[in-house]
Amino acid sequence: MSSTTTPDWSTPFEQGNRNQTTTWQACIEFHQRLAAAFPQWLKLEEVGRSDGGLPIHLGVFSPEGLFDPERARAEGRPVFFNNNGIHPGEPEGIDACMAMVRDLCLDPARRAALGRVVLIYIPVYNVDGAVNRANTSRVSQNGPEAFGFRGNARHLDLNRDFIKADSLNARTFAKVFTRWDPDVMVDTHTSNGADYQHVMTLIPTQPDKLGGHTGQHLREEMLPALYADMAERGFPMCPYVNPVKEIPDDGIADFLDTPRFSTGYAALHHTIGFMPETHMLKPFEARYHSTRAIVEVALAYTVAHGPAIRTARAADRAALQPGAAVALDWTLDTNRPRPFRFSGFRAVYEPSRLGRYMRLRYDRSSPWQKDIPYFDRYLSTASVQAPRAYLLPQAWHDVAQRLAAHGVPMQRVARTGTARAEAYRVTRVHKRPVPFEGRHLHAEVSVHAEPTQARMVEGDWVIPLGGALDRFIVEVIEPQGIDSFFRWSFFDSVLDRKEGFSDYVFEDEAERLLADEPGLRERFDAWKLAHPDLLGDRDAVLTFLYHACHRYAEPEWCVYPVLRLQELPDGLRG
Repeated sequence: MSSTTTPDWSTPFEQGNRNQTTTWQACIEFHQRLAAAFPQWLKLEEVGRSDGGLPIHLGVFSPEGLFDPERARAEGRPVFFNNNGIHPGEPEGIDACMAMVRDLCLDPARRAALGRVVLIYIPVYNVDGAVNRANTSRVSQNGPEAFGFRGNARHLDLNRDFIKADSLNARTFAKVFTRWDPDVMVDTHTSNGADYQHVMTLIPTQPDKLGGHTGQHLREEMLPALYADMAERGFPMCPYVNPVKEIPDDGIADFLDTPRFSTGYAALHHTIGFMPETHMLKPFEARYHSTRAIVEVALAYTVAHGPAIRTARAADRAALQPGAAVALDWTLDTNRPRPFRFSGFRAVYEPSRLGRYMRLRYDRSSPWQKDIPYFDRYLSTASVQAPRAYLLPQAWHDVAQRLAAHGVPMQRVARTGTARAEAYRVTRVHKRPVPFEGRHLHAEVSVHAEPTQARMVEGDWVIPLGGALDRFIVEVIEPQGIDSFFRWSFFDSVLDRKEGFSDYVFEDEAERLLADEPGLRERFDAWKLAHPDLLGDRDAVLTFLYHACHRYAEPEWCVYPVLRLQELPDGLRG
């Protein structure tokens, strides 16, 4: 190409029939060309590798050429993060990001409008899924002609992996997130579900769960502004359509974005996150334009209100001191709905031609617009007071590796010592009967706290609080946290007894225990009164006595190994 030839900066979407999405290779080459042509504003770097061995890239755009996260923090610059392609079968954001970054490079007015904000973006996050390209995996979606697959090289859904970080992708994401500490994040998606007129729906970080000044700013200031701006751009938006019954007519509820999801992960860092979900049945072109619109209006809001968002985040971080209450789980508040003007289609129930049941369809010839109940409030159902620190025994090195991947500061114990602490005994666990994303996720957890004296040896990890990641630390280490490491089965070995008994031997031993061990006879009598139907079951009787006696107790059984320290021990090293 001669120096006088104007480069072609059109994207595959713009070159084709508007029902095409770029390939991963073409996307990365496009961003590389941009970065090479405009190095004063754009830097593209490889930040990690996927489970399939492919590079994951990060773009950094700054009108002033600021590519250093430490300098951005020192100068108080707002950081806006756009993540794309976590589900490559939902590719609108991939294509929209290409065009948006190109226009920032080429248009001085757009660059000037960015102000002091630093834009960072991942062009394609699930690179393995993006190269697994076909047109058959999205059964209910209207285009594009070909697209990637939801699972990565390990067949993981990466939007369930942010906390457990079983994928290399998630560990790369965590490194990017903690390095740049974004103030606002937009992670682009496409929705499944009911049919309606809206092209764009939105999952924000749930404001009550985000909490504090940041949650208040999101609910009272930012969300109303985004809804107004999207309507002005021709895409009247609605909340993510999460029906409280089968169809939207009966009301919709905020989606509880737990930390396994991108926006829930963002909340652990006091970051405002958005998961725009375009409607699957709308043409790809409309989904593309609405996706670009929501990213741009969220970016423009961050430019205008970045200092206020940063102030709110800083105040919320400062409020999380030892002893402060931290919410760990939530439930929908069904008593405070508010009306939302929704644009839907008439729902029709009619006999199925496939079986003896009534099927649902939506009649697009009968559109309607009316107020429906919108349940957008959540209540905390479990909370805990933040300790001074946590003690993680070195035996749990896999957990320490995960914490390190998330950027959590930890210190090694330099010498044997003790400290006042609190331990949890697990009293109830309800485990999912089948694996979920590679692990047996615990649906319910109950624990009982007991004071103890923590005994630590050289090499154990102390995780002190008092930094920017305190909320993340508490919510993933406390076992009742809705997406804690305990819930994700990292500590399941403590739930099993390691020894057993032979019934014909233990029968005689049990009689001796009942005669000699204080309190065992009373506990056994109470059990018999409560379970008369089990007295004919030899295994039930002997198992109760084996578990109830003190002589053969296993002290580690059902004791959560991470201790809550009430004081910092002496002798720590970095």
